[in-house]
Amino acid sequence: MAVQVNLDKALDKAYEGKSLAEILDAPVAALAGVSDSDAEHLAAAFGIKTVRDLGSNKYFAVAGVLVALSKHAD
Repeated sequence: MAVQVNLDKALDKAYEGKSLAEILDAPVAALAGVSDSDAEHLAAAFGIKTVRDLGSNKYFAVAGVLVALSKHAD
């Protein structure tokens, strides 16, 4: 089954319509709301340079899991 997702609102205009591989290899500023300055801070603090780096960063992954778990906590 093919799945189609419209990511246009999540991406900077320059990356709308790009392939998933191109987006994952793009700088984090390709994400809507992430400025070049934000991207520089992520690179300096965590070595994050691409969308793939951000998505696979262990600290961000742990934070995401904690937020998901908090929705099921008493």
